[in-house]
Amino acid sequence: MPTENVSERFADIDRWSTRDAVSAMFEAQFSAVAAIGPELASIAEAAEETARRLLAGGRLIYAGAGTSGRIAVQDGVELGPTFGWPAGQVAYALAGGESALLKSVELAEDDTGAAARDLNALAVSENDVLIGVSASGSTPYTLVAVETANEAGALTIGIANNRPSRLLDQARIGICAETGSEVIAGSTRMKAGTSQKIILNLLSTAAMIRCGRVYQGLMVDMTVSNRKLQARAGAMIGRLAGVDKAAAENALKAAEGNIKLAVLCALGLDARKAVELLARHGGALREAVTELHDNPAGKGVKP
Repeated sequence: MPTENVSERFADIDRWSTRDAVSAMFEAQFSAVAAIGPELASIAEAAEETARRLLAGGRLIYAGAGTSGRIAVQDGVELGPTFGWPAGQVAYALAGGESALLKSVELAEDDTGAAARDLNALAVSENDVLIGVSASGSTPYTLVAVETANEAGALTIGIANNRPSRLLDQARIGICAETGSEVIAGSTRMKAGTSQKIILNLLSTAAMIRCGRVYQGLMVDMTVSNRKLQARAGAMIGRLAGVDKAAAENALKAAEGNIKLAVLCALGLDARKAVELLARHGGALREAVTELHDNPAGKGVKP
């Protein structure tokens, strides 16, 4: 298995100077990034298919064990604050449970019974999307999670670092960053982990874009949870609506912290009409703004 192979180049790395060792590990990270290039089409396909199911009310479910599982969870928990994605539409199947986030749970990745129970407890449906992450592509827990999701009709996406692998065969869409041997043999938190994080970043962000959570390159569904983000939200509203700071802040207050609604309020709608207009376009701000510009007198907006 390539990710477990020993690289002769680094066999004596423990005898190198710290500077040389750090430089070697740094260079290896570039090869991890390069390994993703051939998979961009598959990542885009996965993102589009994911968005279709999420817009139909499905959930994004992350499954994995060890380092891969923790990286997957990290991606999922950021969707709420970054894109305002509902907590009820994200779920996790992590070998060893939540405690495995902070410490290693021995033998958890081999517990196929736990994987089946975890997936059954989530009541996976055909609208859901399950992303299974495993550097080896052969982690038993992750394989059973994917198999169970397949049986439920969910979209399954497999992210691995070895080809061929069972995970890539089982998942409906397989994404493989062939990162090869690690500088420290078998330490897949290094190159393999880097590639997994990037792939998840690309996939989930692209899906959020397709779900209308980004407008003009801005996080318009961001959760405004502190002063820094409140200032950022005000700047977004001012930019998108072409209003000054005071008007942007007033609009954000009228919209009760909802940036999209605040933009429409700053463009002249009251909060109720802004809600109706945005709802008519499934939460997509671009389409809502387009309609408003095409009907400056408020035509098409219910009185």
